[in-house]
Amino acid sequence: MKISGTGSVLPKKVVTNDMLAEFLDTSDEWIYPRTGVKSRHVISDEKLEDMAIEAAKKALDDAGMTASELDFIICSNVVNEYITPQLSCIIQGGIGATCPCLDINCACAGFIYALDIAESHYKAGRVKNVLIVCAEEPTRMTDWSDRRTCVLFGDGAGAVVLTPGDNIKGISLSSASATDKLYQIRTLQPTPYITKEEVDIPLQMKGQDVFKFAVKASSSDITKVLKENGITADDVDHVLLHQANIRIINAIRDYLEQPAEKFPTNIEDHGNSSSSCCPILLDECRRKGIFKKGDKVVMSAFGAGFVSGAALFEW
Repeated sequence: MKISGTGSVLPKKVVTNDMLAEFLDTSDEWIYPRTGVKSRHVISDEKLEDMAIEAAKKALDDAGMTASELDFIICSNVVNEYITPQLSCIIQGGIGATCPCLDINCACAGFIYALDIAESHYKAGRVKNVLIVCAEEPTRMTDWSDRRTCVLFGDGAGAVVLTPGDNIKGISLSSASATDKLYQIRTLQPTPYITKEEVDIPLQMKGQDVFKFAVKASSSDITKVLKENGITADDVDHVLLHQANIRIINAIRDYLEQPAEKFPTNIEDHGNSSSSCCPILLDECRRKGIFKKGDKVVMSAFGAGFVSGAALFEW
């Protein structure tokens, strides 16, 4: 398979670090050096499903394709206002598609996992055209009185259209169960029979544990996918990493011993938008003309679970 179209959408509301300092005990001087984030796009009056539909339409237009030509839709999403139906079904109706669709929750690594699922369908000969949409609103998961977490996140949606080809050269996935390191718990509807204690807890994160996992897992995944394809990091033209924290990005870059210009970022004015980070960054790089035909691109993401993954593709 190959990537034939990309699209992305960001909320119009931009929240700067100085704006957060108006109600949090924090400052730009505290946030930026620790995270690399100056501002983020936050949902205000938008609906996530509308953003997802718009990103999908942009990707289809970019690919020169209509929704009726799609054979499968995969949507990566951690949380949204709908428990059911699945977000992919809403997207399907919003773009006018009729194909089967599927939601996955693989946290911030969702785009890589969606690529892997799509590749399996291609290898089985079951699909020709696939749409992947990553739509996330992690700003609705955090406690906005907790300066450790709410300053990290932004919202957004990114999409790609896949068509037959041989540009995706390899994918590596990994998982390591660590529920207590990064999680959110919400209460469900009560019944007359519930006797267990239930809690509603906003997003919790053990920062140092997440940092260590992210650097180790991403470095390992990238090394594995490069080795399987007989190349080294020196042969790679661009490395697109999940935009979680600039310190994590820099640590992975140091491990790979590669120059900063190989690592495009948008964390400064986007923040961490979970699984939508990768396709949004991909779309922005493409539209800026960063990629040239034949460029080797590595993408890596990591998130709650813990789960991680890396993909190697040729532009």
